[in-house]
Amino acid sequence: MTTIPELGLRESATFDRATIADIQRAAATGVYDIRGWGAKRHVPHFDDLLFLGASMSRYPLEGYREKCDTDVVLGDRYAAEPLHLRIPVTIAGMSFGALSANAKEALGRGASEVGTSTTTGDGGMTPEERGQSKHLVYQYLPSRYGMNPDDLRQADAIEIVLGQGAKPGGGGMLLGQKITERVAGMRTLPVGIDQRSASRHPDWTGPDDLEIKIGELRELTDWKKPIYVKVGASRPYYDTALAVKSGADVVVLDGMQGGTAATQQVFIENVGIPTLAAIPQAVQALQELGMHRKVQLIVSGGIRTGADVAKAMALGADAVAIGTAALIALGDNDPRYSAEYAALGSAAGFYDDFQDGRDPAGITTQDPELAARLDPVEGGRRLANYLRVLTMEAQTIARACGKSHLHNLEPEDLVALTIESAAMARVPLAGTSWIPGAM
Repeated sequence: MTTIPELGLRESATFDRATIADIQRAAATGVYDIRGWGAKRHVPHFDDLLFLGASMSRYPLEGYREKCDTDVVLGDRYAAEPLHLRIPVTIAGMSFGALSANAKEALGRGASEVGTSTTTGDGGMTPEERGQSKHLVYQYLPSRYGMNPDDLRQADAIEIVLGQGAKPGGGGMLLGQKITERVAGMRTLPVGIDQRSASRHPDWTGPDDLEIKIGELRELTDWKKPIYVKVGASRPYYDTALAVKSGADVVVLDGMQGGTAATQQVFIENVGIPTLAAIPQAVQALQELGMHRKVQLIVSGGIRTGADVAKAMALGADAVAIGTAALIALGDNDPRYSAEYAALGSAAGFYDDFQDGRDPAGITTQDPELAARLDPVEGGRRLANYLRVLTMEAQTIARACGKSHLHNLEPEDLVALTIESAAMARVPLAGTSWIPGAM
């Protein structure tokens, strides 16, 4: 809360300046606010957890002399050709249309350099992305935009998207200024007309229909490709159980801190649950079904550091996915474009109007002059560097806990700093053995 003591002024906690500005904008325009990124409100997150490093009762691994492995196999429940990744940090789905072709190529280059996967997003597969991606996951979304069976067969895995963390229960938006001839052609849409993605798949209404769809996709790919099911975190216990029942090889769980190219701000800030609260529920469902580690769990939504990676895996994830962080690694919100962000009414570190297609960094745009600013080779190098750092940070923590593989991290290695985070993560409050809500 801000105060100006010399004037005797105190800002309202209910009607702060951001809230007042939102009300004034709505009154002036008569439309709701649309933006990108994810939730900006503070919610319990990985920062509220700490690791218990080894000392007497646990034996740490010695620095770089003792191995701490990082590889992960995804999709070996039914698929004949599961993905074997060198690191457990993958790139989340972000579409061509929302991103420039150069950005998609850069994501593929960076992921391939370190031996991990990237994901198409809505709107189909681009040659730039397929050509530079060693492991490419093809997203199968409710809109079916860009859906091409031949491209699907060329992918290394298929991800059926039922929801997204920033907007579970809703669809995304791609405004007309980003729908160029190429984007329109891939999505079978008119050029320059706003597009709203569907919020549910048109050919099923429940888990029984999902099981049929998974069977169709397996036949289409000769049972070779892993089938992922992605859900936005709302009811992760039941959604995970139903995904497993339907035959998924992998469950992707996206918390409310997950990013988006564009949707209503009221949706981003008020729908879904935090990533920290979602993971234990999904893990519980897998454990009760006897499928934990047999059906892999990929967690996304607010992953920023190697510590976040390690904490998600300690809570039971097999891998994580990053989206917003990957864009920042490419150069999103770079201070070198401060003057141009200011001209757009924003600032470096605050820019979230991805829907407008005027990104000075050339990432969330279809403007050819702006897109040309992003060198996909340099962008890929930066992303690869970042992914290496995330992995090394996670290894550093795992070694300190005495673990020879990141998958050996466990809830017993964690404590929480707040009652809320302890209850959500189901780990003890630091300095106690108390897990709030535990029976």
